[in-house]
Amino acid sequence: MAELKVGIIFGGRSEEHPVSVKSAREVARNLDLEKYEPFYIGITKSGAWRLCDGPDTEWENGHGRPVVLSPDSNVHGLLTLDQGRYATIRLDVVLPVLHGTLGEDGAIQGLLELSGIPYIGCDIQSSALCMDKSLAYVVARGAGIATPDFWTVTADETVDPAQPTYPVFVKPARSGSSFGVTKVSRAEELPGAVELARQYDSKVLIEEAVTGSEIGCAILGDAADPTAGEVDRIDLSHGFFRIHQEDAPETGSENATAIVPADIPEESRLLVRETAKAVYRALGCSGLSRVDMFLKENGEVVLNEVNTFPGMTSYSRYPRMMAAAGLPLSEVIDRTVSLALTGKTR
Repeated sequence: MAELKVGIIFGGRSEEHPVSVKSAREVARNLDLEKYEPFYIGITKSGAWRLCDGPDTEWENGHGRPVVLSPDSNVHGLLTLDQGRYATIRLDVVLPVLHGTLGEDGAIQGLLELSGIPYIGCDIQSSALCMDKSLAYVVARGAGIATPDFWTVTADETVDPAQPTYPVFVKPARSGSSFGVTKVSRAEELPGAVELARQYDSKVLIEEAVTGSEIGCAILGDAADPTAGEVDRIDLSHGFFRIHQEDAPETGSENATAIVPADIPEESRLLVRETAKAVYRALGCSGLSRVDMFLKENGEVVLNEVNTFPGMTSYSRYPRMMAAAGLPLSEVIDRTVSLALTGKTR
């Protein structure tokens, strides 16, 4: 069987650029080169696309060739500039290892739809929906799934600090990895928290602080019959979970430990898995996602957020949850490629 030509896009212009590079390195380590011929496309922080040997430390230092993904489905791949002439590289499938803005919000998915190349992960609509936490909450509530109470603040809107019942979390409505998130316990802290969130998004979400355990579930497959990985629980010593913002996250977090499998009752584990699948279906997800939730003391499961392309680093939650369920990252890659090529995710 001929090797499949796989385009692996990583980096990007969002605040999660470094995490994306680390995720791509882990994907590269787990890619079966007997099945796949990889083409690594790194997007610099300034937005330049480079065809490079891989997500090593040198690709952003002028290494690699300029490349673009053709939106013309008749080209079906990459256009590279080689000795003053454009050459084409046909791709069979694309793995967009991108996190955050322009990676999980439907932007790259739109370009891939125009290109006609099958790609791994959620489509345009579900990517955009899950990226906006307030919209995701509205749809989830319509499907009977519990969410925190919340309201949004637009760019030109002032906030009345007397309005919330504290504590609340203030966060960018469309961002990830806890960037710009603040836990607010007093009214005088609210304006500063809103201004911090506005550094990442003009739309700000203010939501109640849910009392309960922070849990997650990895989901793989199409909406009709998704596979749930193991459930994890975030054990916090203080503060709140800020993964990917540590100085050296590979060595562990200063305040959080992910326990896999989660040390919760079996009936709670089953409920978390079923709720995660219900969220996945309700929001139109496909390919893979990580559903983050809260487990309250009364056993109720409350949606936190959905990551449509979760981190794949050596310390990330998604691959650890799948590995605990007997699916190593190499098999996750194989399954998502198969789903993309058979069209079951579109």
